[in-house]
Amino acid sequence: MKKLVLPLSLLAPLFVFSQVKKKDTTTTRVTYIEEVVFQKQTGKTTDLSAVKISAKDAQNVASISGGIEGILKTLPSVNSNTELSSQYMVRGGNYDENLIYINDIEIYRPFLIRNSQQEGMSIINPDMVSTVNFSAGGFEARYGDKMSSALNIYYREPKKFELSGEASLIGGRLTTGLASKNKKLTALFSGRYRNTNLVLNTLNEDTDFNPTYWDFQSYINYHVSDKFSLSFIGYYAKNDYEMVPKAKSVTFGSLQQPITVNIGYAGREEDMYKNMMGTFSMNYKPSDKWRFTLDSFSYQNREKEYYTIHSQYELQTFDPSTGAPVVSYDVGGQIESARNDLFVRTYGTQFKARFSPNVNSDFEVGVKYEKENLKDLTNEWKLVDSAGYSIPRPANILDPRLNEADLELFYSISGKNHIEPTRLSAYAQYSQKFYWGSSKVFVNVGARVANWSFNKETIFSPRFQFAIKPDWDSDMLFKVNGGIYYQSPFYKEIKDLEGNFNSDIKSQRSIQLILANDYEFEMYDRPFKLSTELYYKKMDNLIPYYMDNVRIRYSGKNNASGYAYGIDTRLYGEFVPGIDSWLSASYARAYENIDGRGNIPRPTDQRLRFAMFYQDYMPRFPSMRVNLTLVYAMGLPNGAPVFTDPYQYQNTLPAYKRVDLGLSKVFIDRKDNKKTYGFWSNFEELTLGVQVFNAFNINNTVANQWITDYNSNLMYPVPVRLTGRFFNLKLEFKL
Repeated sequence: MKKLVLPLSLLAPLFVFSQVKKKDTTTTRVTYIEEVVFQKQTGKTTDLSAVKISAKDAQNVASISGGIEGILKTLPSVNSNTELSSQYMVRGGNYDENLIYINDIEIYRPFLIRNSQQEGMSIINPDMVSTVNFSAGGFEARYGDKMSSALNIYYREPKKFELSGEASLIGGRLTTGLASKNKKLTALFSGRYRNTNLVLNTLNEDTDFNPTYWDFQSYINYHVSDKFSLSFIGYYAKNDYEMVPKAKSVTFGSLQQPITVNIGYAGREEDMYKNMMGTFSMNYKPSDKWRFTLDSFSYQNREKEYYTIHSQYELQTFDPSTGAPVVSYDVGGQIESARNDLFVRTYGTQFKARFSPNVNSDFEVGVKYEKENLKDLTNEWKLVDSAGYSIPRPANILDPRLNEADLELFYSISGKNHIEPTRLSAYAQYSQKFYWGSSKVFVNVGARVANWSFNKETIFSPRFQFAIKPDWDSDMLFKVNGGIYYQSPFYKEIKDLEGNFNSDIKSQRSIQLILANDYEFEMYDRPFKLSTELYYKKMDNLIPYYMDNVRIRYSGKNNASGYAYGIDTRLYGEFVPGIDSWLSASYARAYENIDGRGNIPRPTDQRLRFAMFYQDYMPRFPSMRVNLTLVYAMGLPNGAPVFTDPYQYQNTLPAYKRVDLGLSKVFIDRKDNKKTYGFWSNFEELTLGVQVFNAFNINNTVANQWITDYNSNLMYPVPVRLTGRFFNLKLEFKL
């Protein structure tokens, strides 16, 4: 068999063509059967909507969150307005609309995270990653029921003993890999520790922080034979967040009328997030045509959010000509308190089978069973007081009559909920590769069905993918993806603004159509690829929500519809010989219509965004390396007060602008074939680096804290700032 391999693109799968000779036993005639083989480049997916990202690039990116998500945020379809969080938004969706898998097992993030300072580390450990596949929409039926994106991470198997680590000013990690002589048994263990106290001290406020995050992960494989293998993934993480605020001063407003608010605090916050996960998998491949996988998994999350913080504030303005302070607008204060406890346990099993009758066809089916246990205890309230008056209690000092209005809290959420539902799902998909004239074509069609016993709802989600590579001189690949995608409700969506679970809640639905083009070309004798995607989403059964810093607070009702559209572009290639970099640009809009009142921008309405990931080195000194991430994104319209009418408050946050820089010097790299002596001969790699986070010290805003002026009945949006410039020293090694 003679094969001719034709690369289509750097990131998309490759089409491989071959001719097979077969001789007829009854005649001397020779027939030719042409095969179209769809071959993946390095990943474990044939999803045409997926972008493959180098694990090495993901490790090198300068990011405070220190996870794979740091490099995802440089893609055109991904948006985030905070550097401390690993959460992200995709094409007008919110943080909860993204699927995340490790080795095809869905994972969960903490649920009660209110601000990015509490979040800590992503569950994905970059040290253990071999392959990163990310789809911003139009993904295959084998992925679950979310409306925005799918991130699938595959962990690697070590080939020999290895020991690597990192030490920096904000934490460290240690990873060990083991492999038996016959390579049947492999194991990967990794532990991480992180404390962002030094980074949080760049905030312009007097606050005592003590955030500590640590986790431990393991990935163990045993290959019983060439056909049968066993694997286990274990994960344990514990995040503790303590905060004692003391004072803060923020200046906002305009140049003509600057306003300064001076805030004094009393109280403290103590939060705890503990996550555990275990997955046991059996893989059986009796032949090249058949493959079976059985996974058993369990996930447990225990979260506590306790705080009582009393703040007193003074609003002050200044004379625009002299700059001298004038009489303050108002003084007041507020008390915020919460005693929230959450317990989530999910366990179940899934079975997948894949049949490949020939090199051009694949048929895959899967079923999944999950048992869920949710216990939620909520007691959260806020009291707003201005000059002795509690808001929202109306008052009129000129009215001689007594004010008989009730003294109300600004909001109060209280609930005791406990449910133990089951979730069943199944999918089937078929993939076919063939010639259409002289063009090469790939088609994937499939559907999935799911049922949740809590709301007794059954959803059906058909999906399709189509790609064609015309026989042109220009290397072009055209793709059309789409289908009906649901946002299956879970803990956050079913909880209303009063703290109760709503069993009548339904899945949100998004009908998607995506048109894409990949154009591969050479420039300056180096390969480049330009990817462009147009998309449209028609959404209904939406659940309106508020963005409370990075927490999503849902209304608990399916009383909205909406739509989103946009264009994403990315230029990818070797801007510097031998190293990949890219430029991303996008324009996106997302609207919703609540109770038929008209379309307004959703809290995640992105608009214009530009990002860049750039890597370089010194030609004369290739051991001196640099990587840079740059992001500019127009402000999101989620600066409105929580629990207010969104039609009355359409405040847009300032644009998010950030540059992070990583500089490193490679002292030892065995790949360079340079000899080392003595103690240093034990090292395969040794690198010393400096990371400059927020290099231009830009004061970005993640949310607004609203303060009420009783005299004018105005609410002032006081910006909640993000971190400033920080220099991090990092040492990495590998034995």
